[in-house]
Amino acid sequence: NNPSDGTALPPGSKLPPPLPREWPEAEKAEKLARGAALKWASGVFYRPDKLEGLGHYRSREAQRNSSIQSRLKSTVQSHLEGVSTGLEQLRSAAGDVQSVRQDLCAVRWHLLGSADGFQRLALLRAVVMEHAQLAAVVRALPQLSSEHPAPRGHPQDRGFPGLRRLLEAHAGLMALERLQENITSQLHGSSSLPSDQALGVVESFFAGLQELSDALAQQLWRIVGGGMRLVREDPALFVSAVRIIEREESVDDALLLGPHAHRFPTPGRPKAWRQRFYQVMQETIAAAHFKAAHVDMKGPGLGRHLATLQSDILMELRVVKDLMVQCCPPHYDILSICTRMYHQGLSDYLQDILSRDLDKQEIFTLLSWVLHVYQSPEMMGHPDLLPEVDVSILGPLVSPEVVEQMERKYVGKVKVSDVTEWMRRTLEVEFKEWFREEEPEMDHLGFFQSALPIIVMQMLDENIRVASLVTDSLQQKVYAMAMDELEAFLIRSKDRSTPKHYISYLLVLLNNNMQADLDGLEPPRDTLWVLCMFQPLYAQLPSRKWLSGAQLVNSMCEVIDKYMRDFSHVRNPVFTFLLAESEHLVMNHYVRALMEKKMVCRSTEERTQLSTRLLQDASQLQELFHNLGLAESEQTLQVIFALQELIRLQDPALLSLEVLGFMTKYPDISDEHVSILLDLRGDVSKEVRNVVLEMMAQNPQSLPENYQPIFSNILVPAPELPFCLRKGKCA
Repeated sequence: NNPSDGTALPPGSKLPPPLPREWPEAEKAEKLARGAALKWASGVFYRPDKLEGLGHYRSREAQRNSSIQSRLKSTVQSHLEGVSTGLEQLRSAAGDVQSVRQDLCAVRWHLLGSADGFQRLALLRAVVMEHAQLAAVVRALPQLSSEHPAPRGHPQDRGFPGLRRLLEAHAGLMALERLQENITSQLHGSSSLPSDQALGVVESFFAGLQELSDALAQQLWRIVGGGMRLVREDPALFVSAVRIIEREESVDDALLLGPHAHRFPTPGRPKAWRQRFYQVMQETIAAAHFKAAHVDMKGPGLGRHLATLQSDILMELRVVKDLMVQCCPPHYDILSICTRMYHQGLSDYLQDILSRDLDKQEIFTLLSWVLHVYQSPEMMGHPDLLPEVDVSILGPLVSPEVVEQMERKYVGKVKVSDVTEWMRRTLEVEFKEWFREEEPEMDHLGFFQSALPIIVMQMLDENIRVASLVTDSLQQKVYAMAMDELEAFLIRSKDRSTPKHYISYLLVLLNNNMQADLDGLEPPRDTLWVLCMFQPLYAQLPSRKWLSGAQLVNSMCEVIDKYMRDFSHVRNPVFTFLLAESEHLVMNHYVRALMEKKMVCRSTEERTQLSTRLLQDASQLQELFHNLGLAESEQTLQVIFALQELIRLQDPALLSLEVLGFMTKYPDISDEHVSILLDLRGDVSKEVRNVVLEMMAQNPQSLPENYQPIFSNILVPAPELPFCLRKGKCA
């Protein structure tokens, strides 16, 4: 309402501030309206014939504006009337607040005057609390008077309690515990918290309850500890003990997981008697079988002790499977748990025994028992235990690392106690035979033979056969130790100039290996020392003297033929091995000599002569080994044929393709090897060399399976560095 219209404002109200002449929002709104109107008009009157209806549109818009203004005036009028009503209500509320404030001040002064009276009510509050606690005790008195007397006796009494006494004792104990819990619950459930004095009275009254519980527990653990005997003689007593444990577990679960869990602490809970049940079982098993420190376990005593363990554990697991399983709830899984207890206890026990200083026989006995007896049908794999008992899922009884360690210790003790000294004396006698003027004796097939080494091999074979009874790995370790001892003797006999028939006697040893059934061993590579005779011949290769004739390869063939005749007195497969090794070493040293880069071809004629020489040498050596019994498919001299093709090639521009083909056959050749071969040709330019090496880098080769290395075993000599003076030219 506007005062200029003659309408009076409510009393106490103030005039609103005068409106600005122009509001920015109104100006913005007017601009938006004019823009919208122009847009609308341009859309409606875009043709001259549409102007005829201009008067109609103007009349309609005037009516609309009049209607809008009427609604706005009505809205403003309504709003101003609401503001007037609100102001009236606020004025009434202010009066009410002032009245309430006065009343509160009067109440405050009244309460301050009555403070002494409230303090006198504290005595009444204490009396009410004591009355509530006494009422709880009075309600419990009938129950206290009706309970059975507490079980008598002591946990250390000899013998097991009778079944009736045991059940009665537990029933009385549970009744007293429920009574204690009810009284404590009532005290905690009162309107006020129980006093320490009230709780102290309850705890004092039930002070002997925990002692009774411990006494009953001791009786239970004695029953559980004698469970193996009781399930055969008096299973009802063992079953009752298990049922008591289950009842206590139920109470524990109810207090810990029930709707009133953790409401207030219960003395002595949780008892966790099922965990203690398993613990007592494990302690009983360990005490009965794995605490035998007094048992004689030296020498044969260890075997007898292991046999006793085998018999006792098998018997007790049968009792568990056939009887104890029926006395325990299924969720106890008593057979699996007992099997795990025996397995773990035995594992720890054997680990302790293995850590001692055992002799070779004791180590053998333990390893054989652990690896062959434990899981055999005579023990854990017995038909009476299958299929319920499966120790394979529990892991090895002794870790593979410990087995490996004990095998090495066994081999070391066998070497010290049986092999080394005895073999040394035996071989000393044989060594004297080596200095005789005659060759060793031959059998009817023409193979060298000797009596004394057979004795050595029989001794070694006996130890190897014994080791094979434990594991293949132990057998291989004894094999390796035996060959180490033989090779140690050969190393002591390196003075090859003294024994006249040194090679023959070495071949005697190899033949005796075969006779003693040791042919699974790799023959000593030391016997191939004869190929050192080739070194003076290799020193001449390559050279122009070598190019001029076949004297060098003829000499090599003579040496090979001479020693292969000696090797023919060796039994197979050693002879075939020596023949193949000889062929491979001949090829290896031949190619290595070419890589020394001692010669560079100076003309096409020398390259042709070099390739021809390589071809003839390779053909002659290949034919020799073929005649000696080595098939061409098993020879490695083919690489010399391939090398001569690289030398024979007349157009250096085609070397990249030739080298690529060579790499396909021999993928272990390196760019250093190829560079030396290019230098040997003497006609390869720097540009062609770069093309060849770049082609090799772009086409790396992988070694196929079962590929016999050729060039990877041939080291390339380091290039000579140029000698330079300071501020001078390199020579």
